[in-house]
Amino acid sequence: MPTIEDKTWIRLLKENGPEIRERVVQWRKENAIIRIDRPSRLQRAHRLGYKAKQGIIVVRMRVGTGGMRKKRPVAGRRPKHLGVTRIKADDDMRTVSERRVLERYPNMTLLGSYFVYKDGMHYWFEIILADPMHPRIVQDKELRQRLPHIMA
Repeated sequence: MPTIEDKTWIRLLKENGPEIRERVVQWRKENAIIRIDRPSRLQRAHRLGYKAKQGIIVVRMRVGTGGMRKKRPVAGRRPKHLGVTRIKADDDMRTVSERRVLERYPNMTLLGSYFVYKDGMHYWFEIILADPMHPRIVQDKELRQRLPHIMA
């Protein structure tokens, strides 16, 4: 059941109002991976395990769309055997963004991620990461259950 905050975010996305468009204009100018102070969708982040404490960070990731075009062979073939149509990506954009962020932050562990915005060129996701060696994270019982490889 979506909460009031989730419904507000969904309404902003559907209306594509000026508030969110101004944010996205700024996001396009930023780097693809950027660490942010707090999540845009706070309720969603809390459900995924976010807490405002040391050792947990939120990263906004921009992933470009497309890239599934394949060049058409020059020599003659039946269209069915060209290997151009029906090409699908193995991973969705969210998985790609999670993988890229984990490459950037190798000492962190993934808590979760969620969709933020999409336009004609990019998708934006926010990824929540936790440092399993940070003392504050090691002491937290809830996070120890979520991250089984934490040494207590």
